Amino acid sequence: MRVLVTGAGALLGQGIIKSLRMAPTQYEIVAVDPDPRAVGLYWADKACLVPLAANPGYFDGICQVIDRERPEAVLVGTDVELMVLAIHKSQIESAYNTRVIVSPPDVIRIADDKWLTYEFLASNGFPYPQSSLSDSISGLLRRCDFPLVVKPRVSARSVGVYKVRNEQELNRALSQAQNPIIQECVATPEEEYTSGIVVTDGIVRAIVTMRRDLRDGNTYRAYVEPNAPFNGLLAKIAEKLGGLGPLNFQFRLDRGVPKIFEINARFSGTTPLRACAGFNEVDSVVRHYVLGDPIPDPALRPVVIFRYWDEIVIERTQLAAFSDEQR
Repeated sequence: MRVLVTGAGALLGQGIIKSLRMAPTQYEIVAVDPDPRAVGLYWADKACLVPLAANPGYFDGICQVIDRERPEAVLVGTDVELMVLAIHKSQIESAYNTRVIVSPPDVIRIADDKWLTYEFLASNGFPYPQSSLSDSISGLLRRCDFPLVVKPRVSARSVGVYKVRNEQELNRALSQAQNPIIQECVATPEEEYTSGIVVTDGIVRAIVTMRRDLRDGNTYRAYVEPNAPFNGLLAKIAEKLGGLGPLNFQFRLDRGVPKIFEINARFSGTTPLRACAGFNEVDSVVRHYVLGDPIPDPALRPVVIFRYWDEIVIERTQLAAFSDEQR
């Protein structure tokens, strides 16, 4: 089965490619990225360069690759490409007889904006961290004690996140943050979790939850928790949100209650870790949307997964070939 993976230089895109290589299904992988130094390009069977997602030529560029390669599925490996491909999903699918595995624009909009995420949770009666925007901070201070967390409404990998312990630190963080949201600091880092969720036809088919340790905003140790007691609540939240295929919830437990502070309407950077634990969500989702296979129940092992640096060596001529293509 031929699949196209975007964002081959991103942690997410690389994780999708890793998961495809770990799958029992035999895949022919076409990887794309704007940068010829993207490592995922060299893991693929075929690699192509496309413009940056913010470039006006991105959509035409990605369509040219899809037209030429005719993948049976398109998997999105960066956040910045999600909305473009979601908006044009029907157009791409009908023109090129492929499946673009991406959630609807309204779901992506909620997931991309942490304030909209908070409003979605609060308005539907789900647990949430107490939150405010900078113009209503006084109300939050009446409801919450320090420490608080200041972060951009749109961000990833803990970029621009400040933990503040008093009003002086709060004011300094607000002066440096761009379009911030301020939230209570829920529980402790030892109670932080990430859950990969698969939704089809509005129904949650699979959940894999892992407690995690973070370094530089990314999971570098994961502790798989089969049948976590709060998975049922996470399923209700996911079904209310909607979405197509993969979702990712990140949260901390507050006295056993999951308070979600980030939603990703996509596969996550921890997707290949779930494959290591016994559930390859990329393979399952592709087989479902391309072949009609049911999503299997995760057969998980309660393992601990450590991440580490690795290397790839390429010839200069390989890199030069991409540079010639760009010219």
